Order: sequence, then C-alpha cells, then structure tokens
Amino acid sequence: EVYLEESGGGSVQTGGSLRLSCGVSGNTASTYCVGWFRQTPGQAREGVAALYLGGGTTYYADNAKGRFTLSQDNARRTVDLQMNSLRPEDSGTYYCAQGSSYECYSGSWRSGGGYRMDYWGKGLLVTISS
Repeated sequence: EVYLEESGGGSVQTGGSLRLSCGVSGNTASTYCVGWFRQTPGQAREGVAALYLGGGTTYYADNAKGRFTLSQDNARRTVDLQMNSLRPEDSGTYYCAQGSSYECYSGSWRSGGGYRMDYWGKGLLVTISS
C-alpha cells in the first residue's frame, strides 16, 4: 500500500506563489510516476504536472509550463510543486497521485484526469483571488 498526503495549499492573490508538497510513504517501487492534478467544481480533473522518479524527468501541462516547477526532495520523501505567477484559473482542489513509470513517460498521466494512477491523496484547496 502506498500513502500520499498533500500539504501547502492556501489562498494568494493573482501573481503570487504557493508551494505544494506531496509526501509519499509505504511500499513504493524504486521507480514510479507522481503527478499533480487539479479539479474545480463542475469540471473534469486535469493533469498539471508529473515527475518520473526514476530519472527525475518532469512533465507539464501547457498552462503550467514556465510558471510551475516540480522537484523531488529525497530526504523528506516529497514531490514538491512550486507554483509562481498564479492566476485565478489555477484555483481548485489539487491532488497528488502515484502511478507506474509508464504513466509518466508515455504521457498517460495527461489523459482522463489521471484515471490510470494507482494511489491518490485526499487533496487540498488552492484559491487565487483577482
């Protein structure tokens, strides 16, 4: 079993920054994919970014490129999402999820809101005010 827990959500104004952390624990494989996903009321969940924990390759949705950065903290066993230049449309509930390595390098994490990911955190709320 794998457990994921998100932290770091909150409220900021447009143009501000937030850093989200996804703590990963349990019976993890040596290489896997961790993704961040966002959902807003009435909308489908969408992939924001993903990190392949085999080589450190990062992947971003188009609307996250240049503003969001994923990184891995091995000491804390977290995957962190640094979000800069935030916009109101970045608001939503953010979830981190873990899946197989294939989900990262195939691009599958982008499809269907990450339905192929195996384990999910409970999510946290991010609100960007204009």
